[in-house]
Amino acid sequence: MTQKIADETDRRILKELLADARITNNELAERVGLSASPCLRRLRRLEETGVIRGYTALIDPAVEGWTMTAIATVRLSRQHEDEIVMFEQAIRGWDEVLECHLVTGSRDYVLKVMSAGLEQYERFIKEKIARLKCVASIETSFVMNTIKERRI
Repeated sequence: MTQKIADETDRRILKELLADARITNNELAERVGLSASPCLRRLRRLEETGVIRGYTALIDPAVEGWTMTAIATVRLSRQHEDEIVMFEQAIRGWDEVLECHLVTGSRDYVLKVMSAGLEQYERFIKEKIARLKCVASIETSFVMNTIKERRI
């Protein structure tokens, strides 16, 4: 199996792309101490091996009217495959859910949910999550302030 990250130069390339994914290849090459062609070859290899899974834009949630972030924990009534599939399929279709993580402990899932406010969040809970027969309980904490947010 080919090693995905070959050396420190690959790590510097990734660090620069995390800071600015729109950087030109020439600027990237200069920052990591390579000429343009070897830098582009490394970049393509990192993409082809799946180290770099894609490029995206980070958009201000307020543009969508989302001003409130909630962290919801969900416990299923049973951990049977049909209920897990039902829950996960539903979650994938809801724009309000930015992240969904299957976790260990007393809860089954942790969700990061955005809404326009408390009324819209309540509607989301009542009209979507609570209607799933597989959901036993939901517990919510509201984000007061984001101290650190890092995407990799």
